[in-house]
Amino acid sequence: MVDFIHNNKELYGVEAICRILPIAASTYYRTLDLVDNPEHRAKRALHDLHHAEQIKRIWKE
Repeated sequence: MVDFIHNNKELYGVEAICRILPIAASTYYRTLDLVDNPEHRAKRALHDLHHAEQIKRIWKE
């Protein structure tokens, strides 16, 4: 859904698209922020990502 908004925001605007779709404009902007700044993620999400990487590494060995 975020990709759709991103691809069509120039034509319709983010707020107009979000009024029609079941997504808040703040969710769209937050998602973009997390893509550009992964360090803004919650500590739990960062720990989960770290542990997932460790598990994958161990299984490959």
